[in-house]
Amino acid sequence: MLYNTNLNLDQIRKDTPNCLDKLYFNNAGASLMPKPVMAKIQEYLIEEEKYGGYAAFDRNSAEIQQFYNEVAELIEAKPHNIAFAHSATDAYAKALSAIDFQKDDVILTTADDYVTNQMQFLSLQKRFGIAIKKVRNTENGDIDFEDFERLIAIKKPKLVCVTHIPTNSGLVQDVEKVSEICEREELTFLLDACQSVGQLPVSVAKIKCDFMSVTGRKFLRGPRGTGFLYISDRMLDRGSYPLFIDGAGAIWRSEDTFELIEQGKRFQYWELPYALLLGLKEAIRYQKGLGIENIQSYNDQLMTYLRKNIATIPGVATFDQGSVTCNILTFTKGEKPILTLKQELLKREVYCSISARESGVIDFDKKGIKGVVRISPHYFNTIDEVDQLLNHIDDL
Repeated sequence: MLYNTNLNLDQIRKDTPNCLDKLYFNNAGASLMPKPVMAKIQEYLIEEEKYGGYAAFDRNSAEIQQFYNEVAELIEAKPHNIAFAHSATDAYAKALSAIDFQKDDVILTTADDYVTNQMQFLSLQKRFGIAIKKVRNTENGDIDFEDFERLIAIKKPKLVCVTHIPTNSGLVQDVEKVSEICEREELTFLLDACQSVGQLPVSVAKIKCDFMSVTGRKFLRGPRGTGFLYISDRMLDRGSYPLFIDGAGAIWRSEDTFELIEQGKRFQYWELPYALLLGLKEAIRYQKGLGIENIQSYNDQLMTYLRKNIATIPGVATFDQGSVTCNILTFTKGEKPILTLKQELLKREVYCSISARESGVIDFDKKGIKGVVRISPHYFNTIDEVDQLLNHIDDL
């Protein structure tokens, strides 16, 4: 089947040689890095081997600074709003730690936040006695904005936390509308964009969040151990900083005082994996060369084809709700345990992942399931590969 695309799939697949001997559909977990990304990491590590870590940094300091420029351009921010993070969880935790919670303060969140986010909320509840309130979803999974505004009026939350795309579903929440309400009510808004940046256009100029956490290893196709945190000017001007800060984020002025640096880098530590940082920079540059609109358009065609045809396979049930869905499809087949399904697909060189109940307790309990198999294509996949995948699922 022929689809319209402005992407050079032949070149993309040459740049991703390890997609040629397998069916790789685990981009919501950890994608395959393009060759230029791997080359950049290796290049820097060779310099560290040759000159030592400090000298390698000095020799590459200008290029390292370009990381912040590339990230800022990616999300329509400014370089001073960006901090490197070791993961989306690292970024999210630092943002949470910047909020001066007091007993009975309220976090307003959703039922489909990432498992780690939910556990961090529970940890804050145990430590500080805060309250966690969850907005209802509509029948199709969207945020119930009537309930959202009702809870804001009644609970006056200290922080609003929303996940753009949950890890266990293809649901895409309307976070622009969330941000409009938070801006109007002068509420602090923390956005988890772990699964959205890299597959969808994400602009903080449109989604006016105060913090946004992102990973590098998923749809951006960067290395593991990388990510970033966006911090708004409003938060920087307010003097927000993470609970634990080091010499990269502040200057020790006297025995009892420190002075924050003006930039978002106050949210990162002095010691960073610069080879991986440059690898993520290269991954962002690679994607920029393709164009996120071209990527989204092609991915939409892949997912439309996949969703339409998987629904015809006997015994398959899919579980992705929402007015808008994305590059994540979740399914079960008959009574087969999800781990068995994953293992049988792996025997056929199909790489995917599973989400067990512990990954989304509220969502899965509501749906009455114990877990799902998660399929997540990306722009290096082809319609022919989707057909092979569908055949394998049919054969299980």
